[in-house]
Amino acid sequence: MRTSRGKHLEERLVLGLMIGAMALVIGSLLLILATVLVKGLPALNLAMLTQVPKGGYYLGKEGGILNAIAGSLALAGGATALSFVLGLGVALYLQLFVRQSSRFAHLVRLSLDVLWGVPSIVYGAFGFTLLLLLKMRASLLGGIITLALLELPVMVRGMEEVMRMVPFGLKEASYALGATRLETALRVLVRQVAPGVVTVLLLAFGRGIGDAASVLFTAGYTDRMPGSLLRPVASLPLAVFFQLGTPLPEVQQRAYAAALVLVVIILVISLVTRLVVRCLSRYVVR
Repeated sequence: MRTSRGKHLEERLVLGLMIGAMALVIGSLLLILATVLVKGLPALNLAMLTQVPKGGYYLGKEGGILNAIAGSLALAGGATALSFVLGLGVALYLQLFVRQSSRFAHLVRLSLDVLWGVPSIVYGAFGFTLLLLLKMRASLLGGIITLALLELPVMVRGMEEVMRMVPFGLKEASYALGATRLETALRVLVRQVAPGVVTVLLLAFGRGIGDAASVLFTAGYTDRMPGSLLRPVASLPLAVFFQLGTPLPEVQQRAYAAALVLVVIILVISLVTRLVVRCLSRYVVR
């Protein structure tokens, strides 16, 4: 048997590892934020946020990244909405209409886990092939479809885990009152999982707005504002990529400013999500 001193030593060792891991995570976040702030803040100004690139922008001349900001919001917003519509149906079907231990349910979950781990560049290659088959050019619609496929595994698995936390007796009570499975899903289950679903939406949106590889060949890039689903659209990750690839220091500094804008957008959406989740949590049965 282990002595009391050995148990305390083991506990301190594990506690030290946990504190070290937490410090590593927080330190990494602070280092990333410090990098984009120090290198990007000097180049950030009102003109950069309110103007589109002008002639010679990538050579250090006037202009801004308004087209990339609007394009990223359009891409990620459209993809998140599309993946939510598809993912909610899949998650409800797996939770209410299929036995949890069935082979079909295990196959679907395994497929989603595999898709979750597929690199985004593979989604981009698939989306590009799909556009060629449909005889379409790189466009906002192509980017939305590709990003929706990228977000779908995150959406389904996240919502399914949230739905598992709903008390089983709540669903049984709904059935006992004469509600059908569909009525239980839409009127009971969806309302109970609303706070968790909002969090899942944030996770999916964050993955979509920050991805560059999947939209490089499907959404393309343009200096114009988004005006049509069938035209190319810019995005912040690609704006960062293209500007970092130039040899001009002032343009590289603008790339860090664009990265800072991307971080701020995700931060603002995270704060708004927290407020929405707090409001919706008041209607959840514990």
